[in-house]
Amino acid sequence: MIQLNINGKPYKVDVELETPLLWVIREQVGLTGTKYGCGIGRCGACTVHLNGLPVHSCGLPVAEAKGAHITTIEGLASGKLLHKVQRAWLDNDVPQCGYCQSGMIMAVADLLRRHPDPSDADIDRELTNLCRCATYVRIRAAIHRAAKLAQAAAKP
Repeated sequence: MIQLNINGKPYKVDVELETPLLWVIREQVGLTGTKYGCGIGRCGACTVHLNGLPVHSCGLPVAEAKGAHITTIEGLASGKLLHKVQRAWLDNDVPQCGYCQSGMIMAVADLLRRHPDPSDADIDRELTNLCRCATYVRIRAAIHRAAKLAQAAAKP
């Protein structure tokens, strides 16, 4: 039995300690927003935040998440108030198939935490998640939109 803190809620799960965090989140906890993509930590569809930092949950043994604060796409919003990145994603009509979007949004939320007003070069360098539909032009526009939304919200 291992205790996890996911989206601010405690969960006790009975799994092998080497079970990937992705499968615990999806199958034991029932939060299915985090997606399985490649299974080798390359595509980013499984991105969650572990103590505020993005990780690929498909390759992270659940034992390494014990005692950590885990945030999934379901926990990114504040109640009914969407995170700035989620809002920008909708405003810019980013999703096509939508499969990569939860991981992409989690990665972008971290990118904007580190680079509040990223340049296109920052985005190209820092964002390594893959989108098979290739909506990168809309993704980039949404990132810039989210940065502007965050800056506007920070002004008194």
